[in-house]
Amino acid sequence: MSDTAPIEHPTWLTSGDFTQADEPLRLWQAWFDEAVKGEPRDPTAMSLATVDADGLPDIRTVLLKGVDERGFVFYTNIESAKGRELAANPKAALLFYWKSLNRQIRIRGPVERVTPEEADAYFATRPKGAQIGAWASQQSRPLESRLAFEKAVALYAAKYAIGAVPRPPHWSGYRIVPISMEFWHDRPFRLHDRIEFRRAALGEPWAKVRMYP
Repeated sequence: MSDTAPIEHPTWLTSGDFTQADEPLRLWQAWFDEAVKGEPRDPTAMSLATVDADGLPDIRTVLLKGVDERGFVFYTNIESAKGRELAANPKAALLFYWKSLNRQIRIRGPVERVTPEEADAYFATRPKGAQIGAWASQQSRPLESRLAFEKAVALYAAKYAIGAVPRPPHWSGYRIVPISMEFWHDRPFRLHDRIEFRRAALGEPWAKVRMYP
């Protein structure tokens, strides 16, 4: 007889009624695991919303590259539009929309830079072509022609033809620390299920409220 006790899954996970969940990160993980199995496109794709200096919202799709109890991580050129906007106003919103599963998750919170060690470790896992591209691209800035970009790629490919490619100083990662997470699931006649979790800051307890669709 084994001394290992069987894993007891929460009732919301076994019953499928996610509105019983009392902790959002575990619920996010359960939905993400299902998206990995059932979403035909990239389940890590997430919309990232920031605000520019004029208060005008900006949004684009980035890829999730890390998640833990501290938050959700993506990487980019820090001199890009999103990098400049986050430097001026380090708050953001994320949206995961898994169309094939009829689910979406909205996340909001403050943003922090990952450590240089974290950025170095992730950069080292990227394909060499993507590493070269990070050096060659002046992201979000005007490009005179495709040829000019290809010349820059060729220049850095030659420079780093041998050995490891170092991480560019203008390339790093950001972590969105969730203080609000809202889960939405499609139901017939637009009578959707929707719950929101909120907390004051990282480490504080979550409060849950069920929302009208």
